[in-house]
Amino acid sequence: MIDLASLAKLHAAHPEAAAAQVAEFSLGSQSFLFNSEKYLMGVINLSADSWYRESVCLTADAAIRRGHVLHAQGAHLIDIGAESTLAHAARVGEAAQQSALVPVVTELAKAGLLVSVETYHPSVTTACLKAGAKVLNLTGTVNTGELFREVADHDAGVILCFVQGNNVRDVTDLNLGNDPIEALYSYFALMIDEATRCGVKKIWIDPGLGFYYRNLQDSSARIRHQMNVFLNTFRLRQLGWPVCHALPHAFECFEEEVRCAEPFFAVLALLGQTDLLRTHEIPKVRAILKTMQL
Repeated sequence: MIDLASLAKLHAAHPEAAAAQVAEFSLGSQSFLFNSEKYLMGVINLSADSWYRESVCLTADAAIRRGHVLHAQGAHLIDIGAESTLAHAARVGEAAQQSALVPVVTELAKAGLLVSVETYHPSVTTACLKAGAKVLNLTGTVNTGELFREVADHDAGVILCFVQGNNVRDVTDLNLGNDPIEALYSYFALMIDEATRCGVKKIWIDPGLGFYYRNLQDSSARIRHQMNVFLNTFRLRQLGWPVCHALPHAFECFEEEVRCAEPFFAVLALLGQTDLLRTHEIPKVRAILKTMQL
């Protein structure tokens, strides 16, 4: 249960982490001042298997229109994926991903929008960076050196997602121990070290709360874990890089009001000092962000 006493206790236990500063950088014409501002990432799903229907675009034209709408609504970044993370969703091959992603990335980048691409394939990464994407949302743990060098060669950024497995579609159980931040910290420290050695200079870390681990299928366990990590996010900022969170849905609690879930979790993420909020609900989460910054 979240209450004022537990929040005060958490903050008092980690005063140095609460005051941690992180690296700031620019991508294209967008400056990211993470130590004083928070940012929003809108979502476009090119897979019909994606469960969040409002974000699904089945044609390039529809995706390009949604990208412009998200930007107008306040998204600083537009994240595009061609394969759903749902366990039962169809796998999408590298050639098919490139065919779907590149036309959308090209047009949005030409229009001056900052584009992120969610993938774990080197060939898809290369094609999208050449098309104008400025961020790789990395959802895998294989071929990371090759991927990081490609990101560095394009002076792009990378979102390092926490994944226990080869990629987000190939996970089993989530094993983080009693304090998940300790394991997450160690994981990201190693990934950051490799990325920076490969020349990457623009990094976010993402604990990967939306992924479908077998032992978190019980809704209560999953939601408790998600809330705990959101509120403890500030401890990960001691790694020196900003934190990105994909806001979850918690359908089991919200039911027909499921589109209110991401704004609720945004409150917890912001209390935990999250720097970049990845959301399907840009207008709602933007209103939350604006209110909490008053």
